[in-house]
Amino acid sequence: MKDIRSLTGGRDWRGRSRTPRSAVAHEPPEPPREFPTGWARTQAAQAARRAIQRGVLTPLTWSQTRPEVQGADRLAGLKGPVVFVANHSSHLDTPLILGSLPRHLGERVAVGAAADYFFDARIRAVVTALVFNAFPVERHRSRRLRSLAPLLLARGWSLLLFPEGTRSEDGWMSPLRLGAAHLCVTQGVPMVPIGLRGTYAAMPRGRNWPVPGRARVVVRYGMPLHPQAGEGARAFNGRMASSISQLWAEEELGWYGSLRAQAKGELALPTGKQFPAGSWRRTWESTRPLGSRAPRPTWDE
Repeated sequence: MKDIRSLTGGRDWRGRSRTPRSAVAHEPPEPPREFPTGWARTQAAQAARRAIQRGVLTPLTWSQTRPEVQGADRLAGLKGPVVFVANHSSHLDTPLILGSLPRHLGERVAVGAAADYFFDARIRAVVTALVFNAFPVERHRSRRLRSLAPLLLARGWSLLLFPEGTRSEDGWMSPLRLGAAHLCVTQGVPMVPIGLRGTYAAMPRGRNWPVPGRARVVVRYGMPLHPQAGEGARAFNGRMASSISQLWAEEELGWYGSLRAQAKGELALPTGKQFPAGSWRRTWESTRPLGSRAPRPTWDE
C-alpha cells in the first residue's frame, strides 16, 4: 500500500519524482517566519526580566568585571523614547549598558539583536527576547524581515542599537551603518552615544565567559544628539560617529583633551588603521587591559 501511495503521489517505488526536474514549475522558497517578540513586552515578561537583570545578570557582570560608568548624569532629565547607540566588541556590551542605565530609562529599552544569530534557534530566541527584551534586526538583507524599530519607538520604547552591525573581530571599530541615524531622523527622536572601552579585552569574540581577573571596563555616556531641521541621515550619522570617537578618546586624553581634539578635527573613528591590516598588533593593542587610574581632571590638562 505504501508503494501504491508513492506511485500515485508522483513518485516511484524508490521515492524519487517521476517528473523530470526541468519540467517542474519553479516554486519560490518559503519566506522565513519572523520570531514573535511581542510577548516579551507584556507585564508578566517585564516583571520576570526585571528580576533576572537585577538579581542575576547585572550582579554577575559586575562580579566578573570592574565596570566604571561615566556620564550617566547626562541622562537624568532625558525622557524616552530615545535611541542608544554604542560601539560593539563583546557580549558584555549589552549587560553593561542595561545595568548602568538609570532605572527610568533602563526599564523601557528594547535591544536590537542579529536575526541570523540570536533568532535562528528557538530556545536561544526565547532566552534573548526575555532577558534582553530583544527584537530581530536584519543585518544582511537576506531574510527581508520587517523592522520593528519604528513601531517600538511609537509605543514609547527606547532602543539600544549597535550600528556597526556585528561585534568587532579585533577590538577596533568598523564604519557605522546608516540605519540608526535614519531611524532618528525619520522618527524625530534623540540619539545617545555610548563609548565602551575594555570590553574586548575582558571578553573578546570567541569566548563565552569573561577572562579571569575582573578586567576594568568603562561605559561612557555622551550628550544626547537631536536631529536638526533638514538634516539628513548621512550628516546625522557623521555627528554620531564623531561623538563616539570623542568618548573613545577620553580614556587616553581625558574629557577636556578629547573635546579639544574633536574641535580641532584631530579625532577619527577608532578603526585601528594606524596598524597594518591583519597585524597581530591590532589585536594586541585592543586586548591590553585598561589602566586602573581615573581620567585626569580638567585642571590637569
